[in-house]
Formats: sequence, C-alpha cells, structure tokens
Amino acid sequence: EVRLVESGGGSVQAGGSLRLSCLVSGFTFRDSDMGWFRQAPGKGREGVAVINTGTGTTYYGDSVKGRFTISQDNAKNTLYLQMDSLKPEDSAMYYCAAELSGGWVLDPDEYDYWGQGTQVTVSP
Repeated sequence: EVRLVESGGGSVQAGGSLRLSCLVSGFTFRDSDMGWFRQAPGKGREGVAVINTGTGTTYYGDSVKGRFTISQDNAKNTLYLQMDSLKPEDSAMYYCAAELSGGWVLDPDEYDYWGQGTQVTVSP
C-alpha cells in the first residue's frame, strides 16, 4: 500500500521558516516525480515545487522561487520542503504527492498518490 504522510506544518510569523516532511512508503523512492502542492480556502490547487527523484531536476512555482527548497533523502524515503521568508499569502494546506512514471509531470491531476495534507499558517 502506498502511503504519503506529511508533517511539519504549523503557525509562524511572516519572515519565519518551516520545514515540511513527507514520509513515503509502499514504492521505491527513486525515478519518480515528487511534488508539493498547496490549496488555500477559496482558491485552486497550486504547484509549489516538484523534484524528479532520479535526476534531481527541480521545478518551483513563481511565487516561491528563491524562498522554498525541495529535497529528498533516499535513505529515509522522505521528501522535504524548506520554506524560508514565509509570507501570509503562503498560508494554505500543503500536500505531498507522487507520480510514479518519473516522466517529469507538473500537472497535479496526473499525480497518482497524495498525502492527507499539513496546514501552514503565516501571520503578518
């Protein structure tokens, strides 16, 4: 059974940092696309960052470039999202997702598995 379990969300003041983790089980944590997506109330789902666990290629949404860093630890089967210089507009539910073909997929609708989400709230 494939499982993705996020952790690390919370409340922080603007300018602060958080690190999200996504523990993956049930499939080999390589040669897949792993992504972080977020959704705020009343808004659509937004791609935050994606990494191909085989090549290390990364993608970042324009709104987070230079502030967020996606990374992986193959030994721990864990995906991370380091979030620095947080802004109130970063407040959202953050989801970890996996796309197992590893074909460099950025469309969240193409992702196969999703975690339950972790809430991030940034106050002014």
